[in-house]
Amino acid sequence: MSNSTDIIVRETELFFLPTQLRVPLKFGAQVVTQALCARVRVRVEDRLGRSAEGWGETPLSVAWVWPSALSWEEREERMSAFTRRVAEELPKTGIFGHPLELGHAFQEHCLEALRGEVNRGRGQELPHLAALVCHSLFDLAIYDAYGNLHGRPVFETLSADFLPADLGHFLEPSAAFAGKWPAEFLTPRRDRLPVWHLVGGLDPIEREALTGAEPNDGYPILLRDWIRADGLLCLKIKLRGNDAAWDFARIVRIGRISIEEGVDWLTADFNCTVTDPAYVTEILDRLLVEEPRIYGMLLYIEQPFPYDLEAHRIDVRAVSARKPLFLDESAHDWRFVRLGRELGWSGVALKTCKTLTGALLSLCWARTHGMTLMVQDLTNVMLAQIPHVLLAAHAGTIVGVESNGMQFCPEASLTEARVHPGLYRRREGVLDLSTLQGPGFGYRVAEICRKLPGSAARFGS
Repeated sequence: MSNSTDIIVRETELFFLPTQLRVPLKFGAQVVTQALCARVRVRVEDRLGRSAEGWGETPLSVAWVWPSALSWEEREERMSAFTRRVAEELPKTGIFGHPLELGHAFQEHCLEALRGEVNRGRGQELPHLAALVCHSLFDLAIYDAYGNLHGRPVFETLSADFLPADLGHFLEPSAAFAGKWPAEFLTPRRDRLPVWHLVGGLDPIEREALTGAEPNDGYPILLRDWIRADGLLCLKIKLRGNDAAWDFARIVRIGRISIEEGVDWLTADFNCTVTDPAYVTEILDRLLVEEPRIYGMLLYIEQPFPYDLEAHRIDVRAVSARKPLFLDESAHDWRFVRLGRELGWSGVALKTCKTLTGALLSLCWARTHGMTLMVQDLTNVMLAQIPHVLLAAHAGTIVGVESNGMQFCPEASLTEARVHPGLYRRREGVLDLSTLQGPGFGYRVAEICRKLPGSAARFGS
């Protein structure tokens, strides 16, 4: 379907921005100390030849998307190379459309072909989740450019006034979504969002856990200091998933501190390492008996099981009968959300790093089928933070948004924080989005004035 508001991608320009974590972050078996952020500028045109630019960014989070025995350097280089291939391919597609149509078409018809191309002859394949992350910055930038071209915020361009194809063209059963548009599933934007703090598996909780190697950079180290400094009310606890005694003790210790410090909510993230639901249910049942208040503070459980749902079709209803159970790594797109619901998952954690297009379609499918929503972080810094929090502001999440960039990479976003201070510092347990004004994502890139490294690639005209 065509529309006078349709756009086509004419040009992409790619940049890579390395960041260092001030303290290590544990993802499953991998300890992360650095991250490479990929940023892109796209130029789009409409059918009348009018053009606009847009920006997108995401961290290429190797440990999260590609758990493997391959070296960090090899995985990061292959993700960087794939990001370049996406940058090269997008201006060649020759397709006009709304950003949702463009993002959906690229994922349905191009992304897996490109992934097959770069994996040919390689021992370990670059995973589908990694490919989605590499595409996500372009998807975001196209939405931003579209909003800029039409002078509207991105989340105001998801109605029939701009999008000619209804959700029945993207989701199944199509009859259930005919005559409906994404805007109908969004909530009015909230400018103040409760924020979740990540308690990593390596984070020192009490003073006796300090080793002397911690940074002396003016930012908190111990959990109580973070809670008091930022007024935190919501804590996400990273667990091991293969050591029940350690996981139980970790929840209890953090839970007791939370009660003492006035924290309202907890959640537990088992990092995809659990293979038997009994591992989780036994911990929950023990908490209910021995620590009922902490059990009551647990708002939901996040992704205990392997993220490949098709290979690991685990019936998880025993867990979701006790607490809401949220897909995270498994929620590649709405089809995986559908499979997760069939297996007993009750909620889905949306992430902009799996494309805004995918997040919006998953949101609409999940909400139609009674699933609860959350928006989770990927240590988003710099521009990556902005679409992330805007999605949460419109998604109607269970409670707020996770945001941990200020814990692990606070210095990375100092330039952006001068324009948007409320997005990069948590105050009174919330993030403040009120500075995000204007079309697109409201980045205000010209005011931020970040000096970028040299262009890594440029394609199109």
